[in-house]
Amino acid sequence: MTWKQVFTSSVGKKLVMGFTGIFLILFLIIHVSLNACIWANDGGKMFNAGAHFMGANVVPRILEIGLFAGLILHIVQGLMLELSNRSKRGIAYASDYGNRGSKWYSRSMGILGTLILLFLILHMSDFWFPNRAHQNFVLGEEIDLYAKMKTTFSELWVVIVYVLGCFSLGYHLAHGFQSAFKTMGVHNKKYNQMLTSIGYGFSVIITLAFAMMPLSFYLSWLN
Repeated sequence: MTWKQVFTSSVGKKLVMGFTGIFLILFLIIHVSLNACIWANDGGKMFNAGAHFMGANVVPRILEIGLFAGLILHIVQGLMLELSNRSKRGIAYASDYGNRGSKWYSRSMGILGTLILLFLILHMSDFWFPNRAHQNFVLGEEIDLYAKMKTTFSELWVVIVYVLGCFSLGYHLAHGFQSAFKTMGVHNKKYNQMLTSIGYGFSVIITLAFAMMPLSFYLSWLN
């Protein structure tokens, strides 16, 4: 397979989606682990120390570039696959089998992906861009991310949007987790059920962990 086919053929697009999907799954594990430091309930000391480390050191910043590249590739290839699938379907099926054929979220990956993209734009504008702007352009000054989380999540509408974004991510992962590994070749009867179970478990844990963060601030469970 040539480099052009990797990005243009159906098989190539699925491989790119699989590789970038696994990379983003690893990022989610790191991200949720760092954010879980808010539950140390120490006024944000542990969380801010972790956030400072991720923003002030060279290796995490280089990995950050790879993260953005992977995220953009995942989005672009996902949209291209969705458009390709829609064009190939042409005429709708005579019978709608609904969940008997596949789960609704596996048929709605494009919609869920779009919702997650909109949520990411909001999330980054709330936290990532302001923090990096201070680190890069305001010498010696870094915003208190923990305090900013407390302020941001004091608004009910923001909390609702974040929780909905987390559940969109969860449903996306419910299908995307096992799909990514199957694309990489882990696809036989011995491992299918295990992958499915791990994928569901992972999507539930990630969803609940991220959703509980804004709720913890809004309900004043944290100092």
